[in-house]
Amino acid sequence: MAQRIIDFHTHAFPDSLAPRAMKTLLAEAPEVSAYLDGTMGSLLGSMQRSGIEKSLVCCIATKPEQFESIFAWCRKVHSDQFELMPSIHPADTCCLEQIDQIKAAGFKGIKMHPFYQDFFIDEDRMLPIYEKLQNEGMLVVMHTGFDIAFPRIRRADPQKIVRIQELFPNLKLITTHFGAWEQWDEVERFMIGHPIYMEISFALEYLEQPKAREMILNHPDNYLLFGTDSPWTDQKKTLLLLKNLMLPEEKLNRILSANALSLLELP
Repeated sequence: MAQRIIDFHTHAFPDSLAPRAMKTLLAEAPEVSAYLDGTMGSLLGSMQRSGIEKSLVCCIATKPEQFESIFAWCRKVHSDQFELMPSIHPADTCCLEQIDQIKAAGFKGIKMHPFYQDFFIDEDRMLPIYEKLQNEGMLVVMHTGFDIAFPRIRRADPQKIVRIQELFPNLKLITTHFGAWEQWDEVERFMIGHPIYMEISFALEYLEQPKAREMILNHPDNYLLFGTDSPWTDQKKTLLLLKNLMLPEEKLNRILSANALSLLELP
């Protein structure tokens, strides 16, 4: 039986927007490469080449007024292969009502990004959002750690993550980039070993293999997820980097699909 694989962190854009979006994003981070053209079609092709059955496509509303267009696109392109994560903006006075809209449309959660949306994850205005998401049983895929395209401001560091989880113990908070991008020493100190969800995108390419393996082995099996951050990494290469860690089979299976299926409430 083929191993099931779910990528818990990808990005794509409407075909008409993809060329402009990719050009802008690459200009913001010249050291990053694009392995796809930013369209859903290219993502599907990558998934087929890599043996990935489903990808979460994470959207980011960089302005409050982008909610409606993103939400409409998510409804249009949602399919068996793609689990869409719409986005709310914390500066939008309607953001709590928008969470109701997102849930009513059948989506499992949202994506938020403290750099592109200009917030600190533990500031007061975020707390009603987390409370709402917790009460509704919805996921929030949160960019955590630094961001390669922005100055190194501590908007989403491990201690802030722990504080949020203490305030909202039932919040399904998915930290990205192996807990906090390029803050992995702090991830080890404050997060590893605790019941905090982490997906591993854009991290194995930066971490030394022994350190990555040790962190994974020391984290609870049920709280790790496979992710790539495609198109900014090659899905097939990230999958190979994970498999090269020679993890126990049960742990690897949980990372590749079982934990994602549980969070998404899929068979």
